[in-house]
Amino acid sequence: MSALHEQGALDLWRLLHARDVSAVEVAQHFLERIERVDDAHAFVHVDAELALARARAVDDADDRTGLIHGLPFADKDLTQRAGQPATFASRWMAGNVADATDPVAQVLDDAGGVTLGRTAAPELGFAGYTRSALHGATTLPGHPGLHAGGSSGGAAAAVAQGLLPFAPGSDGGGSIRIPAATCGLVGLKPTRGRIPAQGGVGTIGGLVTAGAIARSVIDVALLTDALIGRVNGVAPHGLTLRAPERDDGSLLAAAVRGQGRYRIAVMTGGTPWDETDDIRISPEATAAVDATVAALTAFGHEVGEVALPDASGYPEAFTALWRGGAAAAPIARERRHLLEPLARWIVETSDGLTAGGLARAQLWATAFERRVLAAFAPWDAVLTPATALTPRPLDWYPEDGEADFRHQVLHTPHTSFVNVTGLPAIALPVHRTAEGLPMGVQLIGRPGEEATLLAIGRQLERRIPWTQRVVDAMRP
Repeated sequence: MSALHEQGALDLWRLLHARDVSAVEVAQHFLERIERVDDAHAFVHVDAELALARARAVDDADDRTGLIHGLPFADKDLTQRAGQPATFASRWMAGNVADATDPVAQVLDDAGGVTLGRTAAPELGFAGYTRSALHGATTLPGHPGLHAGGSSGGAAAAVAQGLLPFAPGSDGGGSIRIPAATCGLVGLKPTRGRIPAQGGVGTIGGLVTAGAIARSVIDVALLTDALIGRVNGVAPHGLTLRAPERDDGSLLAAAVRGQGRYRIAVMTGGTPWDETDDIRISPEATAAVDATVAALTAFGHEVGEVALPDASGYPEAFTALWRGGAAAAPIARERRHLLEPLARWIVETSDGLTAGGLARAQLWATAFERRVLAAFAPWDAVLTPATALTPRPLDWYPEDGEADFRHQVLHTPHTSFVNVTGLPAIALPVHRTAEGLPMGVQLIGRPGEEATLLAIGRQLERRIPWTQRVVDAMRP
């Protein structure tokens, strides 16, 4: 049998379910590996005592039907868990300890998961890379001079190093898809409202949703099913607004089958940021799209093109929504000096955001959403690069907050509009550069049709051996 960390999450679940291995043994294996292997600085906090206590409870439980029974995961550092550090990667919150557990953490506990600790994030989750003054930089495993992406960079780096079989993350502008593509992994951002515990509903702009990162499409589907947290087959939505479900209650089943012939369009017409930024799509990103088109064509899918609808005004509207979220952070003015340049720029500029300005941004975003959904409706999925550029050097992002934001736009101009429109999207690591660096693509689906994205992803996965590449990189 392969080492436990080389097993996929579903394979580990089968071993646990058959009692060939215990949750305690699995937790001990991964805890030891974290201590020994984490050169990329994926973890910012490890709680072995809590993990082993939880693993013993899972082993002793009569009910072993949890979707992720006994499987290890880790909370992103933006998720609160009672008794754990709750710093949001910010010096502003240094020393803070959570007194309650967020629903997105609780739903994974309820599914039988075993948390090992906390994975790194940038300050307040504002960056598409993972670095903070509090915890330092999380790097691309095997490449200490390159960023791992963000803001779920710790989650991605943990999976890529074999420290976790999968990991939850959150995505408000690409924060699951960017690190997944950068680290050679699969990352799924679900439809707005699909994850009841954290689906974007009820927040300013509705941008941020929980999602999953893993080596394989199947394991991403397994963790996403756990995040949905169905009770008797029904997702426990606490609000009337909810995403449609088109998967018969199991994303995992759709991923395992990996069947179907689909209509897939390559997005043309530039990016939503073209009116303010000099967006350049690198040859490596183009090669990733071309490789995907070739594979899809070989599978017999219909491949065409679709133009991005009119996005005039997008940069202003998105930035206003981003600032609107920052305005809700209870950071006293006299403590803003503790913030790093990017977070300080976003928070301070949110002071000038008026109620009318925020309302206009939300109305613009709603109209844009309608245009995009109408344009994309004839297609089962729409294909773009996941990142426009290769993984970024550690010194690439400037110290000036606004300049930092602009550099993030140059790196990832295709991701944030998917959050604005609320559509599901999956990042797939389909390509490697001449230097061996991962390059991914993004597939965007119809509302509630994560199952279609997973099916297409599974087909590509059968042809492109990205899972084995990650396992091979773990070995000495």
